[in-house]
Amino acid sequence: MIEKLNGKVALVTGASRGIGAAVALRLAEEGADVALTYQGNEEAARNTAETLTKKTGRRAVAIRADVADADAVGASVDRTVRELGRLDILVNSAGVMDTSFSDIGDVPVEVVDRTLDVNIRGSLLAAREAARHMTDGGRIINIGSCIGEFALGPGCTAYATSKAAVTGMTKGLARDLGPRGITVNEVAPGATNTDMNPEDGPGSEFQKGLSPLGRYAQPEEVAAAVAYFASPEAGFTTGARLAVDGGRNA
Repeated sequence: MIEKLNGKVALVTGASRGIGAAVALRLAEEGADVALTYQGNEEAARNTAETLTKKTGRRAVAIRADVADADAVGASVDRTVRELGRLDILVNSAGVMDTSFSDIGDVPVEVVDRTLDVNIRGSLLAAREAARHMTDGGRIINIGSCIGEFALGPGCTAYATSKAAVTGMTKGLARDLGPRGITVNEVAPGATNTDMNPEDGPGSEFQKGLSPLGRYAQPEEVAAAVAYFASPEAGFTTGARLAVDGGRNA
């Protein structure tokens, strides 16, 4: 593999497992040193960091940070720069979803707040802090969702709202940061085989049926799209949304 990101430093939020972990590994394979944040699963985060280093030889640091906490977000960015020397790439991968799929009238306000705080407010704060350290060629990639464009069905209003907001945030940041040579783009996955939504879990056959390809994405396929946006080849692409949803929203 050509190391297109040699000399770069990336910060990937929510990267202890799933899509975030796959993104962290892919960016390291392309030459970047990587900091990854986690909210609670320290063992999984450290295992991801160790695996990354063993496979690629790149530096990795795991940082505990709840992205809903503004102080923790700022501290994670500062620690990345302090320990790895710079910051070139931010991937906002941390996310939560209420899997009870309750009617909106039954969703506790605490669940609504947590969903919006993690999925949109935390990403905006991370971008705000990261941009302070980025120079020409900086990259911000936000992980959205196909549900932000077309809701999956009843019971996902808070999640759909947060992911639709990711698209608006991406476009706004692209305008704000473009004059500095920093690009901002969104990758919007469909059903992806993770612990949160396994390809053999409840409702998986229904979700597979929504895609013309009839299957889930693997985290590595989402990571490949992120790697493109992080690469030099994407230098003239900003404010864009790339769906990795198997045709779910076609």
